[in-house]
Order: sequence, then structure tokens, then C-alpha cells
Amino acid sequence: MSGSSSTPAWQWPEHQWRGHVAAVRAGRRLVPARWPGDAHAAVLLSFDADHETLALRDGRTSPGLLAQGEYGSRVGAPRILELLGRYDIPATFFVPAVSALLHPAEVESYVESGHEVGVHGWIHERNTELDGRDELDLLARSVDALTGLTGVRPVGVRTPSWEFSDTTLRTLREVGFRYDSSLMADDEPYEILADGEPTGLVEIPVDWIRDDAVYFTMDRHEGVRPHLRPRDVLEIWTDEFDAAYRAGGVFQLTLHPHLIGHRSRLAILAELLDHVRVHDGIWFATHADLADLAHAELRRAKGSG
Repeated sequence: MSGSSSTPAWQWPEHQWRGHVAAVRAGRRLVPARWPGDAHAAVLLSFDADHETLALRDGRTSPGLLAQGEYGSRVGAPRILELLGRYDIPATFFVPAVSALLHPAEVESYVESGHEVGVHGWIHERNTELDGRDELDLLARSVDALTGLTGVRPVGVRTPSWEFSDTTLRTLREVGFRYDSSLMADDEPYEILADGEPTGLVEIPVDWIRDDAVYFTMDRHEGVRPHLRPRDVLEIWTDEFDAAYRAGGVFQLTLHPHLIGHRSRLAILAELLDHVRVHDGIWFATHADLADLAHAELRRAKGSG
């Protein structure tokens, strides 16, 4: 939420700061008593196929920047699909509509390979800078574009900014999404509350710890540099998985084809999957699979209440 105000926050009356906090909040945790197949923990891989939209969003059209994005489609995505096929693991690809329109065969290949395609904005716009009308328009256009290319209407969304504007929650509900994957209030899925009221919208939380962009982004003009070796990142993600496994919960990972698709980085993803697969009782699922399970938990809770 924007929370913008000309009044300094320390001067806000209590109802104002309480209102900002309550606007979008985590409700009931939606971890089932038993995972499908009596699994012990769930593993969800997601790939944000941003490609050229990261540059285009900001009006940056230099061939060098666009080539970095093109790498994600030309090289990264095929490598990722090969890896997922080799390990027989489903994944969710969140795709900006412009990426999908630039690379339609790629998006079609996701569905043909048994993966889920979710919405990730129109051109990776900063949704917090939009008014409600534009936000709704771009989301609706994105749904239409992805549905037209894949033949399947997306049920989930990841906002491009990993953030909500003052109108995002209302917009997501209006478009009819079953789940969002942009917020960070838990390690496990939960129901989103709006001003304390249940919305029926499931949140599958993300976190920067489990995102490759934090560790591998490079922008020479803005001083952004990769600051860890790939194997240091492997250690972090391994520790994250191990803790999720001990808790019997969810290990969710966010990756980008133009980043993780490089050879030395894809190698650590393969090693991570090798580590995961030696553990008994892993349910590999798409985000939609987990959302379906979470909605079943919601229905069960309402029935018992």
C-alpha cells in the first residue's frame, strides 16, 4: 500500500496508522493436516519470465539491455524446461503479457510441458504507480493475452512490484484470481484479509531470500553487482529447504530465466533439486496446485465453523 501522506507518520492519529496496517493483512494459515500422497513437505518452483520487459518498462531500448532479456527466452527458458523435464517436476511461470507476446512459442511450451502460466503484469509495470482504472485494465489485458496464447485462463498472479497499491487487492478480486504470490507475511500459504475481513483470496508468499534476482542482478549504470558466488546462494536455499522440511511446510523459490539460466547458476539449481529429492515425502506442485489445496482448507474451516 502506498501510505503516502503529507503529514509525517509520527504525527498520524491512531486510526490512520492502524488503518494502513489493517488494509491488507494475513489471515488464517492454510497448511493442510496432510499433504497429498502423505508427503512431508511441499516444494514449489516459480520462474518470472520477465525477459525484455525489465528494460522496456522504463523506456530503455538499447540493444545491449534488450539482449540481456532476450537471453532469458533464447537460452534460459529452454535450459530450465530441459532441467524440469529431466527431474519430472512441475513449475509455475509468471509471465508479463508483453513477454508472452514477444515469445509466444515459449509460453505455449510451458503449457505443453505440463507447467502453469500465471500473470505477472502487462510490461512488468510498477503497479504501485498506477491508478485503479489503469491497474484493472492492464491486468484484464494480461489475462486475455495469456489465455489467448495458452488456451488456459490464468488463476494466479504475481504483481510485478511484489507489492500492492491501494487498489490492488480489490482489482485482483474483481479479475477473479484464486491466488496471489507477491506478499511476505508468512512462510506458509494464508488467506488475505481486507480491513480484517476474509477475502477468499489465497496468498502463496514469496521472500527476497528465496529469489535469485537479489543475488545475481547486474546493472553497471546503477552500481548493482552480484555479491555472492552461486554456491553461497545454494547454501542459503538449502538451509531454507531443510528448515521447511523439518517444519512439514512449504519451500517456495522464485527464479528468473535470464538470471538462473546461466550455466554456473543452473548448476546450483540442479544440485538443490538433487538435495531435495533425497528426502522422503516431497510433494512437488505448481502454485495453482497449492492454491487448490488451500481453498479446500478454507471450505473445510467454514464447514466446521
